[in-house]
Amino acid sequence: MIRVKTPEQIERLAEAGGLVMACHALAREMIRPGVTTREIDEAVERYVRKAGATPAWKGIEGPAGAPNFPSITCMSTDEQVVHGFPSDVPLEEGQILSVDIGVRTRDGWYGDAARSHIVGNVTDPKKKELIDETRAALEKAAAGMVPDSHLGDIGHTIQSHVEALGFSVVRELVGHGIGLELWEQPQVPNYGKAGRGLKLREGMVLCVEPMINMGTFEVKVLKDGWTVVTADGKPSAHVEHMIAITANGPRILTPDA
Repeated sequence: MIRVKTPEQIERLAEAGGLVMACHALAREMIRPGVTTREIDEAVERYVRKAGATPAWKGIEGPAGAPNFPSITCMSTDEQVVHGFPSDVPLEEGQILSVDIGVRTRDGWYGDAARSHIVGNVTDPKKKELIDETRAALEKAAAGMVPDSHLGDIGHTIQSHVEALGFSVVRELVGHGIGLELWEQPQVPNYGKAGRGLKLREGMVLCVEPMINMGTFEVKVLKDGWTVVTADGKPSAHVEHMIAITANGPRILTPDA
């Protein structure tokens, strides 16, 4: 079932999105060579709990016997697409670090957003291009999210943009609706055909999150049961916005702080 939100409920989701983006601002300030992703994760969790909110997915049951997810953030480096665990391994110059953060406010509303960064200085311009164009694809797709457009338009816009540049779209992972549950219907693929699929309605709130690879679109899951990596070991980027469909056009609920 797709849950359409009232304007007041969208305001609550905007508050959740604002908290998520404050967390991203904190993480962004800490990202540099020599810092560990565990240090960043712990700082984010302290911030969230001080705000009276809770981690969205820390402790979520793992798939097929995998352990419960251990942290408030996903910290995925280079070939890790999503769901990387924070660790004590220091970050290195020129790495891609994709940070995905989810929170639940004291009122029960969820916020969810992801950003990819270059650690320190750019050592490989292609990595920076990958991040920049993943962000550009998301922004183009968001601009077209108006009432009576189609779900397929979102994926078509993303896919057309990145594939024209020689990048590829992960097929096995998708975006989602969000509200009083972290993962609501509908699923939001990052590929597709224009004019196909569900019509978007005023009041829908969707997490659109292109996961774009430098090489093949194929991925695999590591033995931890969570971490998704590219099949060819080439880098990946991940950017995510919460977007509300309104009568006045799309409203991004997770603008950069």
